Amino acid sequence: MDNNQINLESISERQNSFRWWYAVIIFIIANLVSALPVGFVGDKVFYNNFEQPQFSPPDWLFAPMWLFLNITSLIALSIVANSSESTVRRRVFLILEAIGWVLFAIFTTLYFWMRSPILGAVDTVAGLAVGFASLVYCYGIDRRAAFFISLRVLWLCLASYISVYIAFHNTDGFFRSISN
Repeated sequence: MDNNQINLESISERQNSFRWWYAVIIFIIANLVSALPVGFVGDKVFYNNFEQPQFSPPDWLFAPMWLFLNITSLIALSIVANSSESTVRRRVFLILEAIGWVLFAIFTTLYFWMRSPILGAVDTVAGLAVGFASLVYCYGIDRRAAFFISLRVLWLCLASYISVYIAFHNTDGFFRSISN
C-alpha cells in the first residue's frame, strides 16, 4: 500500500514539474508572436520620431533588456511552478505570468504594426500592473523568484512612464485613422 502511495506521489510530482524546455517553448512562442508584425528590432524610425522624455533609453537597449527580463521571468516562473506549495497564491501567480507573456507578445502588434502609442501605453501599464501583482503573489512563495520578477517591474515602471508620455505627446496613427 505504501509503495502505491509513493508511486502516485511521484507521478503527481512529475506532472506538476516545470521542465526547462517549457521555458524555451514559452520564450520562442512569445518572441515569435512579438516579432511577426515588425521583426525582432521593431521599427526604430517609428519609435525615434516621437517626442520622448529626456531620459528615454536608446532604441538599441530594448532588445537586450527584454532578453534579460524574459530569462529572469522564466527563471522565476520555473522556481514557483516547481515549488512544493500548491496554493491559490501559486495558481494566481501562474495565471498572472501567463497574462504577462500575452501582453509582452502583443505589444509590437499594438505599438508598431497598428501604429498606436496609446494602445502600446495601455499594454505597458497593464504589464506593469500584472508584473506588480505577480511580485506580490510571488514574494510569499519564494523571495529569489520575487527578486527576478522585481527586475521586470522596475523596467516596466520606466517603460510605463515613457510610453504614457509618448502617448500623450504624439499623434496616434491608429486612432487618428479611425476618427477620419
